[in-house]
Amino acid sequence: MRQEITSAPVSVGNGVEETIELRTASIATIEQWLQLERPSVQIPPESKLILYFLRTTKYNIDKTKQKLTTFLKNREKLTEWFGDRDPLRPELQELFDIGVFLPLLQKDQLNRQVVIVRTSAHDPKRHKQDNVFKVDKMILDLLMHLDETISLHGVVAIFDMQGVTLGHALQLPPSMIKKSVESWENYPCKPKLLEFVNVPIHVNIVLNVFRSFMSAKLKERVIISKKGSTIEDLVNLPPELGGSGETYQQLADHWKQLVLRNAPFYARMQQNVFDL
Repeated sequence: MRQEITSAPVSVGNGVEETIELRTASIATIEQWLQLERPSVQIPPESKLILYFLRTTKYNIDKTKQKLTTFLKNREKLTEWFGDRDPLRPELQELFDIGVFLPLLQKDQLNRQVVIVRTSAHDPKRHKQDNVFKVDKMILDLLMHLDETISLHGVVAIFDMQGVTLGHALQLPPSMIKKSVESWENYPCKPKLLEFVNVPIHVNIVLNVFRSFMSAKLKERVIISKKGSTIEDLVNLPPELGGSGETYQQLADHWKQLVLRNAPFYARMQQNVFDL
């Protein structure tokens, strides 16, 4: 079941208020621009993709065009992440079972969606990093498809680095890290906080590479902790992070089943990304 907001005016940040009039006019402007830039694009009436980018940029039309252009180019170029997204593929099933990307089932006190990214849960000798990122994006896309409010309140990503090894680090050359950061910066949701927890000292080199590719704004939203999360008072975290919420395995089971039930969604997105 999709969770949507009401038609009443809502704040998108920096004093900008989204009204029906602003939303309708801005979407029409972007659609007209897309017809000129990409005449073959088909935008279903129920599509929320343009709206999400408008909210992410606080209705800045030029920034919306820039981010949407990069997003569409990445979807076409990064086939290793955005192609062959059948959730029944065995190599993806394994990663869903492990739980490499786990959105919490409750929002935090600021209405932000919290996701746990388990950077070292997979076996680097068995699982490709590209498939890990693919599963991450599959769940994030479904999350945005099902819950429109995420485009307003944003996402908090907690990267749990417990047990990270040299093998995991070697899966992330600078070229891969650059693609990952660019994707985060040009996705139709607002990254409010990127928090790295349980960070071993030897991983700081990799994290410094991540930060080197980030915009100044995103760098300000990065927190690195050798122990637990700084938002533990804002949301009930899993026991693995010191809370009493659903366990990692319970979350993994939930999201695997939800992904499988929504397999047709991925087939539609494969044909037209505007089906988001």
